[in-house]
Amino acid sequence: MSQERDLNSSRSFAARPGEYSETVNTRIKSLYWRPPIKPKPNMCIESMPSEMLMKIFSYLDAVSLLCVSCVNKRFYHLANDNGIWLKLYSGCFPPKRTIWKVKSVQTETGPLSCAPIQDRKPGYWKKEYILKQIAAVTTRVMQLVKPVDLYTGLPSRIKKAIKASGLSWMIVLKDRNGKEHVMEQADLFFKDTSVTIFWYSPSWPCLDILLSLKLFGVTPLLLDQSKAPSKNGPRRRSLIAEYDFSNLTESNVTLGADKLVQLFSLDPGLLVGLWKGKNEIAFVMTSLHYHQLLERSTLGSATVQYVLPSNKPVLDDIDPEYGLHDYDLHLDMHSGSCTYLCGTFKSLFCRKGDIENGYLRLTVVSLKDNTKHVPLIGTVGLSWETDAFKGNVKDCYVMDVTLLDETRKPFWCFSAPVCMELSSKVSSLYDYMGCVYTTDYADAEGKVCVELVWLEETKEYFIVSLVLYISTEKVNNWYGTNY
Repeated sequence: MSQERDLNSSRSFAARPGEYSETVNTRIKSLYWRPPIKPKPNMCIESMPSEMLMKIFSYLDAVSLLCVSCVNKRFYHLANDNGIWLKLYSGCFPPKRTIWKVKSVQTETGPLSCAPIQDRKPGYWKKEYILKQIAAVTTRVMQLVKPVDLYTGLPSRIKKAIKASGLSWMIVLKDRNGKEHVMEQADLFFKDTSVTIFWYSPSWPCLDILLSLKLFGVTPLLLDQSKAPSKNGPRRRSLIAEYDFSNLTESNVTLGADKLVQLFSLDPGLLVGLWKGKNEIAFVMTSLHYHQLLERSTLGSATVQYVLPSNKPVLDDIDPEYGLHDYDLHLDMHSGSCTYLCGTFKSLFCRKGDIENGYLRLTVVSLKDNTKHVPLIGTVGLSWETDAFKGNVKDCYVMDVTLLDETRKPFWCFSAPVCMELSSKVSSLYDYMGCVYTTDYADAEGKVCVELVWLEETKEYFIVSLVLYISTEKVNNWYGTNY
């Protein structure tokens, strides 16, 4: 019996070490055990109560409110709250207090903030605020464009008007997949009668897949004069021109080239620089004439261009050569910051006998009258620049033509890149012995023909002949004549 007891005790004793280790492990785990942490609910602004969101929105400015309203439908309806927009409206356009005296009783107009908000549809004061802001900017711009330059017949303060309106220009390239590539303007050069705009980027889309290019004027919907216009805020687009890019190198005129780029000209007034040997875009340039520039850049839509108002002809039964005389020409030849020629030629005319092939001939500089021959200042070439390179294409420049009628109104205006081509004929003038170059431009309303002579001794060009050809159809529509 004692042996059995010893055996049982030994068995129980042998089992105790395992039980002891389990107990110790359990106690150790209890020391480090922590209750599981419940995951916090995701705090998102969209999950906030509407009252809290309205309070947050009430501290935003108008541009931020418009951006917030594009997030989703709920934010759109909350950001349209009349109370928020009425606060903004009354802050920017405080009501004018007037006093009326009727039978010795004075009454004052009540404050705008007391107007019954609930009587208005949602978004009413938002619409009123936007329209009032646009009207204020339009009034300010119209005041700036009223003064007219005596020589050009164009607004003399157009640069300030462009700045006051927040106007800029952008191009949108569309590829074969329907994707649009937006490029913001990079450089601006203001001249007497035009503005030249450059776009360049290291990440142009592949030229082989591009179908079209659209040129837009862009203005901020709400302009803050104390800040630079934001590219991320709401903006309006006005279509100025559209160009076909499907066969750029085959269907367009090669204007010139240097060691790095080759220039292609597209009507109206667009220039595309391609890297040589790569068939890739280096830069895009356009030159826009000041005539009706603000209207074309702001009054169109994203799909439809602004249509210039037709001129109402003023008939004249007394003058037998009405519409043939008293034209004034302002001519600019420039590139970038360089100006090669800037001059005004007055009292241009055309005899009835000089009307040929549907064109009026206006002789500006005669080949025979050497007293009117004009030199070009500097080395003629079209300057270009990108992020990494810059250059100059020889014998290319931008030509601005501003032709005024007898009442000093702009009659025919354009700005376009052109080039000088070496002519096969030799100069017949004794005063100018050298190579002869020609520059020709043509559109639906007229043509310009320029003849220049290169003087090797003085290293300069002289304009020895300059003739404008104006379409008789345009003259008849403008003056109500029948030439």
